[in-house]
Amino acid sequence: MKQLAAGANFARFELGDLVVIALRDGYVDLPTDRLRKSDGSAFGDHFPAQVDLVNGKLRLSVNAFLVIDGERHILIDTGASNYWDPTMGLLFAALAEAGVDRAKIRTVAFTHSHEDHVNGLLDLDGAPAFPQLDRIYVPEKEVSLFEAYPGLVQFLPLITPLPWGTCIENRITAVQADGHEVGHTAFEISSAGETLLIWGDIIHVPSIQFAQPEVSWGFDNDQAQARLTRKIMLARATWPNCHVAGAHLEFPGVGTVAKSGNGYFFKPLTLALVR
Repeated sequence: MKQLAAGANFARFELGDLVVIALRDGYVDLPTDRLRKSDGSAFGDHFPAQVDLVNGKLRLSVNAFLVIDGERHILIDTGASNYWDPTMGLLFAALAEAGVDRAKIRTVAFTHSHEDHVNGLLDLDGAPAFPQLDRIYVPEKEVSLFEAYPGLVQFLPLITPLPWGTCIENRITAVQADGHEVGHTAFEISSAGETLLIWGDIIHVPSIQFAQPEVSWGFDNDQAQARLTRKIMLARATWPNCHVAGAHLEFPGVGTVAKSGNGYFFKPLTLALVR
């Protein structure tokens, strides 16, 4: 996997004969008590020193990923649009910077149903963001969660429930990754002997969760299952010719994983501004 081009809000990569574009939606700063010890409790006064903080808060990147296979454009997650903090909602600017016409995106697939992943179906003015959209893959176990968003009701006719193990497009397979949410799904993309695992919210705080995968996240639906899944995904990511792409890894959120002691080590692909 190699980088082809990059700008402030996008990075284009080659994966075999596919193109993958990392898209920056922005970032969100959250309280440190969102990070949890292996027993589920907050760290409190014994907060780990190795965790990167910005003004005393945890800064999470918010990324989405576009897979291009010939004329097919499949967007995995859509960012937050204007749902949450004003530091998010850059997805549409990122697509424009990357030279991608939103009308070419006809398929959206979600790793899970949280607001910072699904609300980008609407643009910053509240209109449908992708005018030619005709299919939305929602993890099978989370369709009811998606249906609960009043602002997204117009998209319900486009939903296709997505069971784990389903091949949604040529060379894109849904992989079980539950724990953070009941139907949380990763997407395995394969081409020419290379694999990219777009894994959603497996890792929230890279500065500690690679080295200590037992550290969990306060918003995990099932922290024990999330820990187990994280360990499974990290082990899987060490397979030969495998890269990962994470929604909350520092932009562009793409790199490789290697074993390191009792934990793992993440090596990001170098982001060089080339055009």
